[in-house]
Amino acid sequence: MKYLTLNTYLKNRFGCKVYKLSLDGGFTCPNRDGTLDTRGCIFCSEGGSGEFAGNRNKSITEQLRDAEALVSKKIKDGKYIAYFQPFTNTYAPVSELREKYLEAIKDDDIVALSVATRPDCLGNDVLDLLSEINRIKPVFVELGLQTIHEKTAEYIRRGYPLEVYDKAVENLHKIGINVVTHLIIGLPGESEKDMLESVEYVCKVTDGIKLQLLHIIDGTDLAAEYKKGRVKTLTLDEYVGIIKNCVGLIPENVVVHRLTGDGAKRDLLAPLWSADKKTVLNTINKALN
Repeated sequence: MKYLTLNTYLKNRFGCKVYKLSLDGGFTCPNRDGTLDTRGCIFCSEGGSGEFAGNRNKSITEQLRDAEALVSKKIKDGKYIAYFQPFTNTYAPVSELREKYLEAIKDDDIVALSVATRPDCLGNDVLDLLSEINRIKPVFVELGLQTIHEKTAEYIRRGYPLEVYDKAVENLHKIGINVVTHLIIGLPGESEKDMLESVEYVCKVTDGIKLQLLHIIDGTDLAAEYKKGRVKTLTLDEYVGIIKNCVGLIPENVVVHRLTGDGAKRDLLAPLWSADKKTVLNTINKALN
């Protein structure tokens, strides 16, 4: 089954192998600081879904050096994308954002900036800054949508309606920003039909898509629901079958950034099969070929 992988897209765009270096900008989230809620999304860990990012107590430059050291054995002539991953990375004064973004892209081996955020945290001042940075180096904005279905969005405490996502994508495209949309496969109460509807919807507007398996991470409110027997997770076969059907809906011009994901093993409650990432990826690839 043919689809455009992130690896292929990046090689075609930048002419070499490109790795993402995950950074922690020290930001928070309106779903945690009391603006919308204090509990965060129901599935989100204390690390803001950035367990593999850098140390927020270090400077951006130091984090980049640490991350480069980790992948240096794999890479010889490649380049990097500076990726602000945990929490909401446009949720701060623009002066602070500008300082950190510019620090992240200053080196020649950083070819682009990637910013994970919420669609409701993209005010005009932030859009102006992203446009400014995009004139220096390419910018990718990753939006955590998770689902198009409002009942599920309310359950996971997403905190904004679908039209906010629609408007954010429109505004980002107006300034030439590449948009990547995150969806979670296996959210409680959703059928496969619901999941496929989300994929089909976002593929009409997004430039890239990330499909993430629902993980139950200890310490989250979702984990409490799971321990009470109120939440079920997908089996490997179920997940692979859904992913195969998702890929069948993704146009060849939409970049597939991810077909699964893995949580920190020390905190993973379920599904435990997801901890064996190599087997999961091999099973998905076999199903798609």
